[in-house]
Amino acid sequence: MTAEAKAGISRRGWLLSGAPRSLAFRVVAFSTIWAIVTLIVIYTVIAALYRETSERGFDSLLSAHLFNLIGSVGVSQSGFLTGSPDLGDLRFSEPQSGWYWEVEPVSEGLGGRLRSLSMTRSVPSPSIVEAPFNASFQRNYLTDGIGGEELEVFESEFVLDAQNRVARFRVMGNRTELDAEIGIFEWRLFTYLSLFGVGMIAINAVAILFGLRPLGRVRAALAQVREGTAQRLGGTFPTEIQPLANETNALIENNRRIVERSRTQVGNLAHSLKTPLAVLLNEARALGGDRGRLIADQASAMQSQLEHYLQRARIAAQRDSVVYRTPVRPLLERMVRVMAKLNAGTAISFAPPAEEMIFAGEREDLEEIVGNLLDNAMKWARARVVVSLAAAPPIDEHAMFSIVIEDDGPGIPPDRAREVMQRGKRLDETKPGSGLGLSIVSDLVNEYGGRISLERAALGGLRAVVLLRRVE
Repeated sequence: MTAEAKAGISRRGWLLSGAPRSLAFRVVAFSTIWAIVTLIVIYTVIAALYRETSERGFDSLLSAHLFNLIGSVGVSQSGFLTGSPDLGDLRFSEPQSGWYWEVEPVSEGLGGRLRSLSMTRSVPSPSIVEAPFNASFQRNYLTDGIGGEELEVFESEFVLDAQNRVARFRVMGNRTELDAEIGIFEWRLFTYLSLFGVGMIAINAVAILFGLRPLGRVRAALAQVREGTAQRLGGTFPTEIQPLANETNALIENNRRIVERSRTQVGNLAHSLKTPLAVLLNEARALGGDRGRLIADQASAMQSQLEHYLQRARIAAQRDSVVYRTPVRPLLERMVRVMAKLNAGTAISFAPPAEEMIFAGEREDLEEIVGNLLDNAMKWARARVVVSLAAAPPIDEHAMFSIVIEDDGPGIPPDRAREVMQRGKRLDETKPGSGLGLSIVSDLVNEYGGRISLERAALGGLRAVVLLRRVE
């Protein structure tokens, strides 16, 4: 694989890891973005249609006023423009209202000029080159009004009599007023759509979160199963989620059957081999001599190895189970009390933490680990043993806890700490024991994916540190 391909994969992995992993967040975010885009499109379309309709109506009104003005003006016998146009709009009577009309002569022999009362002075008009007339001798254009407003002008030249005398008619409307009305409508539309959008997004988010609540109940039920407080997913779920709950319950039940079958097979094997091994041991003892001792030693080794590997098979069968959970603090407190009674001459202390630790495994295995370590510490301690329990840094993304057992005995040389972990290995043959305790602890800890270390304690003796997986 090239360096560029590896870099591309790395970038894609980084993007995926940075993406929000919450399903609710993704659905709400997508629906929110879609709602915003939809409302923007609706606002744009409605605003454009309203503007187009308003401008068309404005132009139609000016065109109607223009034809009304043309019909109201004539030529007197003396050749002057005459007439009293009434366009039916009071704004043509208000000075500088932005609504004006004007009639002025174009051909020779025609005099006079007519204006609306609102038009206090002339309004400039562009040249014919800038705004030419169409085939109907009409044109419209925008220009500046008397009060600084923008005007839209409809203009036409019309023949008034048989002498072909032509006058120019202009009707002017306040385009600034129209734009202001359109702006008010657009602002109101934006406000109403924004309020509607906020309400729609909020209702949509509530509906989505409410719809995803059953997934939260599934997660809580799975947590109870993992912690060992429940044996299956209980409760009723929606139609879309119920099959998932059913399959999960079937998986849990199948896992439980596998573990029970493994235990049964282990028990059957142990039971079937127990009698032959006992016969071999009895016959070896009866035989006596070197050959008898040799056979007895080999049979004892077979029995020890059988128990060891049967125990490992049992742990492997249930190591990744989701139903084996053991509270650590009560177990340690009980075992410390028992050890204190059995060893009255040795002080043993245990200060439990405030946080509860849950061992991800069987109670019997944890009892064997702690029991062997405590028995070893009490056997070698001069006067004091200290037990502590605490959370530990994660290993391979698994939460861990530590059990530390210290004594004030002679301890173990660092260069021989690994040696005592071997099966049957003892550093001091004068002390009672089989040399299997620390080996059994090491095997159990390793089977559960934990770690064990033997160090020099601050008390002067051995400091045994066990790290095991815990349930968060």
